Amino acid sequence: MIERYTLPEMGAIWTDQAKFDAWLKIEILACEAQEKMGAVPAEALKEIQEKAQFDIRRVLEIEETTHHDVIAFLTNVAEYVGPASRFIHLGMTSSDLLDTAMASLMRQAGLLLQEKLEQLRMVVARRACEFKMTPCIGRSHGIHAEVTSFGIKLAVWYDELGRCEKRLAEVIETISVGQISGAVGTFAHLDPFVEEYVCQKLGLLPAPASTQIIQRDRYAAFLSALALIGSSLDKFATELRNLQRTEILEVEEFFSAGQKGSSAMPHKRNPITCERVAGMARILRGNALAGMENVALWHERDITHSSVERIIIPDSTIALDYMLHKFTGVMDKLLVYPENMMKNIEKTNGLIFSQQLLLALAQSGITREDAYAMVQRNAMQAWEKGSDFQSNVRADEEIVKALGQETITGFFDLERNLRHADTIFKRVGLE
Repeated sequence: MIERYTLPEMGAIWTDQAKFDAWLKIEILACEAQEKMGAVPAEALKEIQEKAQFDIRRVLEIEETTHHDVIAFLTNVAEYVGPASRFIHLGMTSSDLLDTAMASLMRQAGLLLQEKLEQLRMVVARRACEFKMTPCIGRSHGIHAEVTSFGIKLAVWYDELGRCEKRLAEVIETISVGQISGAVGTFAHLDPFVEEYVCQKLGLLPAPASTQIIQRDRYAAFLSALALIGSSLDKFATELRNLQRTEILEVEEFFSAGQKGSSAMPHKRNPITCERVAGMARILRGNALAGMENVALWHERDITHSSVERIIIPDSTIALDYMLHKFTGVMDKLLVYPENMMKNIEKTNGLIFSQQLLLALAQSGITREDAYAMVQRNAMQAWEKGSDFQSNVRADEEIVKALGQETITGFFDLERNLRHADTIFKRVGLE
């Protein structure tokens, strides 16, 4: 059972409380590293560890004057620590704190998304296996093509979600780097050991090289991976929305007791969650583009990226977390109508078997061009007059002469199209 979505787990990562907690932890860890190197007295470190804290309201109050969030934070911490606070932030620059904390928070968010993605993939796997041999019409250009199965549709999604999982794991690793390297990344006023110590304690790797900041191609890769996951969800949701159309109605979002579809039309049952997912994917793609714009900064840094990231990183992770949760619920309770799938298969009076007939004629020794013309003339008659395609074929003397009446029935076998379903499922890891 998919529980109701609640924000706190992901949303809590992006609160002021979580941000300042991360900042304080990094500053204390940096002091610990400096103490090991003899740059901070043991007594001062103990005092910092015991007294260091902050008050969010006070930090924001100080920032009203300083217009600098890190200075406001350090000023407030110093109010608690006293004289030993002179050892806090020793040799560091603001971005050492900001970017290392951001890496830690992004990593936490990425790992939460990883869990949600795995949950969705498990649900898709279950539904794919449930409908592995449930025939439905495949469509190209929106027009009936040949028979597939609803399970094979979902097996394709399962495989795609596997690529999403792989990309997400890769970008979590990409953004899991910190830096404590000073104003232009040269460690001019501290030892690289400080960076190594802090990062190790946070579960991060030190950036091999940095300027004043972690390079933003890392963030752009993260945001792009989230946008790709969102685009896959958009694709899946769009397919379900199409299949729920009244004239198709092969699947339907679960419609709960008491739910209303329209303020004007009481009969409506709309695919509102899939529409929501499809719409929110646009936000992720837009944010990914903004992340790419942040890659090119002046020299060792400017702060054009900063204001953007305060919006796009929390918003993208929260949005995708919500989308994954909601779409998992859609798939878990999706209503599937095999009877309607069969009705739609039969809607074109056998036209969907034209390729098998074409191949049989070609194999009988007729040129492909002549065979195509023979099949198409009967197909067009079925399209235009609504006649039965197999009956048309049986009345075509040229085709009957080439194939024989007794073999024609075999070319209209529905199960033939699904005989390799097991192979497809095995290939994607659904055995």
